[in-house]
Amino acid sequence: MNKKFSAEISSEMIMNSMPGLVYIFDKNGLLVAWNKRVEEVYEYSPDELQNKHVLEFIDISDRKKVSQTVRNVFDAGYDQVENFALTKSGKKIPFLGSGKLIIKEGEKYLIGLAVDISELYSAREKIIEQLEEIAGLNKLLQAENIFLKDQLKQSGIKYDIIGDSDEIKYALYRVEQVAPTDASVLIQGETGTGKELIARAIHKESKRSDKPFIKVNCASIPENLIESELFGHEKGAFTGAVEKRIGRFELADGGTIFLDEIGELPLSLQSKLLHVFQKGEFERIGSSKTIKTNVRIISATNKVLQDEINNGKFRNDLYYRLNVYPITIAPLRERKSDIVPLMKYYIRFYSEKFNKPIQAITNKSIEQMMNYSWPGNIRELENVIERSLITSRNQILNIEDLSMNNSVPNVHFALEEIEKRHIINVLDKTNWKIFGEDGAAAVLQINPETLRSKIRKLKIKKT
Repeated sequence: MNKKFSAEISSEMIMNSMPGLVYIFDKNGLLVAWNKRVEEVYEYSPDELQNKHVLEFIDISDRKKVSQTVRNVFDAGYDQVENFALTKSGKKIPFLGSGKLIIKEGEKYLIGLAVDISELYSAREKIIEQLEEIAGLNKLLQAENIFLKDQLKQSGIKYDIIGDSDEIKYALYRVEQVAPTDASVLIQGETGTGKELIARAIHKESKRSDKPFIKVNCASIPENLIESELFGHEKGAFTGAVEKRIGRFELADGGTIFLDEIGELPLSLQSKLLHVFQKGEFERIGSSKTIKTNVRIISATNKVLQDEINNGKFRNDLYYRLNVYPITIAPLRERKSDIVPLMKYYIRFYSEKFNKPIQAITNKSIEQMMNYSWPGNIRELENVIERSLITSRNQILNIEDLSMNNSVPNVHFALEEIEKRHIINVLDKTNWKIFGEDGAAAVLQINPETLRSKIRKLKIKKT
């Protein structure tokens, strides 16, 4: 310590007993006295500290502020400042320092005390972060935060089927009843209700679960190709048959074949399918060799097959073979309690897919989703969520305006009329564009040619 101050200032013992940093600077800002804590904190030896300038102990970002504080002390007698101290090794430590003016033999000096506020600073930073978070959440006052990092209840997801409604629970009960058997199952329900998921659940719980699950969409395959698709063909069997083809029934041997949209199967092929039911055998097109097959047949339709039978479009005997164990999937408008869990799932799914975090959805959007009739069911809900998430510009999801034409369901509509209304609604939204990523076929998730066929069949015309 500078000898000039050894007798005039409190003894070294008193200074060194103090928990904070004690230091004295002259009017030029040079260090003339200090306690042991200064040496320990700043990592300098006594020789290195002698006559060191005050600003050399301060982080460059705080030097202007500290310089002003020092001037204030010499001018007004006292001031304090919060700043980051800079050690010899470059470490930054937050301190609260106070300075007081003393005059000895006509000379002005600054005697200061600095206290480490690292813990206080850390706590304050956390508080600031929390306040900023609260400020951000205040912007969501008009939103219903229904899925902040929550997990869907395990009871609400089974076999990848989401929902807690009584209708879904009953459907799953039916699945568990029939799955262990080899009985054929007919799954009925509107387009987009999740019939394929039910079929997969039956296969998963069956004794065939380790064998193939083969899906055939009877509506998406042209009529002149579907027999080849199902049963295969030999090379040269018809024009374009340049090589042998293995049919879906052959691929599914030992497992399950899922005939989706079975109501679209041509009448000419229904007899051959009936033969497979009865005999467990078939022939490829262009071959007389009989192929044995052991498959479980699960079929699905959005049509009322009894009406198709009455109209001469579906075989009565095939219907009874298919309909050994029927399962009906209720439309989404009849199980409103499943809408919010489905929204949660798809918002989370597409948030991760598009890397767009969503924290909330407006009350208005939820109300709109709950009141809408969902003619396209779960598939339509998924598309609405995906499009809305793409267009959302912040963390609040705003659902697009849904057509009021379908906001109030009419239980007297035939399935065909509901399908027609939904197709028209989608065509209107896509400006009647059928092909392409933003076309109606992509939105409906069907083959463009299938959509054209449905437009002709349903006599849909642009108005």
